[in-house]
Amino acid sequence: MSAFLRAVDSGVVGCHVCRLVSRDTLGHDHAVMVCPRCGSRLHRRKPDSYSRTWALLIAAFLMYIPANVLPILRTASLNDIDDSTILSGVVELWVKGSPGLAVIVFTASILVPMLKFLVLGMLLLSCHRGSDWARLQRARLFRLVEFIGYWSMLDVFVVSLLTALVRFSVLSRVEPLPGVIFFGLTVVLTILASMSFDPRLIWDGRDIDD
Repeated sequence: MSAFLRAVDSGVVGCHVCRLVSRDTLGHDHAVMVCPRCGSRLHRRKPDSYSRTWALLIAAFLMYIPANVLPILRTASLNDIDDSTILSGVVELWVKGSPGLAVIVFTASILVPMLKFLVLGMLLLSCHRGSDWARLQRARLFRLVEFIGYWSMLDVFVVSLLTALVRFSVLSRVEPLPGVIFFGLTVVLTILASMSFDPRLIWDGRDIDD
């Protein structure tokens, strides 16, 4: 059990939608409790947080494999057709004199998704075991994952921008390839996994999943 005073111990529960704090009557006078402000159903913890987050995280990892193996971009000119994966694009940017852009793409497209997999996996395992190890640090890691999650869409934005710009050129053409679809699915699934995880479980010494 956590040494810190929690809302569940104080007899209050917060709304996931409008953040209104109400008196907790779950399991007492009403079988179902709703928010008096917005009418949403109230829960002490997000229902099925563990199973939903695990399912989304595993699905995201399965999408991440073809996202890195399959090419995401095809560049066609008069005498050359070149298909690029995420990693080959990073290498090409580095070789052609854009190390700063290469580092940005590598960080947003490879390091950030791997960081999210590792952090969310660690949070799920530690919370499921009821660990009291480094709770404040784990909470900060979760906030970091939430903050940087959307920047993983950088590759998708770059491909979209290049496709639109190069269409004005007669001598060359840029086309998105299936890899960018899998990468976009990876980003969306990891964002949904972050949203389904309940960070309040970090402060619990036991499972509360009502």
